[in-house]
Amino acid sequence: MEDPFRRPTFGSCVFYQDPFAALDWLEKAFGFERSLVVVDTDGRLGHSEMRFGDGYIMVCTEGWGASASPASLDGRNSQTVHVHLKEGIDAHCARARAAGAVITREPEDQFYGDRVYAARDPEGHVWSFGQTVRIVSREEAEQAGGVKIEGWA
Repeated sequence: MEDPFRRPTFGSCVFYQDPFAALDWLEKAFGFERSLVVVDTDGRLGHSEMRFGDGYIMVCTEGWGASASPASLDGRNSQTVHVHLKEGIDAHCARARAAGAVITREPEDQFYGDRVYAARDPEGHVWSFGQTVRIVSREEAEQAGGVKIEGWA
């Protein structure tokens, strides 16, 4: 059976105290687009999905199962969502900063060829963004990073 929403193999679910505010903010700050929003008869968010490139995330209300927003956990996170950009990482960071994101890691070139930055959203979720800015060999990355790498394609 074909998936009517054409979801990729993996997606992440991020929980918020105020998921409607999160949907608005994620659009404004990161350029995510709503692709599905389910609201119950009392106006509460039941489920939502946002797309970015060929990936997606689910934005849901905390309290489902053992889920919580970092805002309910003194800012602690159990995951970071990483988004790989095709282009424009510095402009993306500037957009996020202008929307109120706390940039926890400024854009910086990495030894493996990506430029990466990280940001904290209003409820404390940490998001990282990367863009490949140069192609390096495994050997070059190992030497530059002082590491041993397995599984380099």
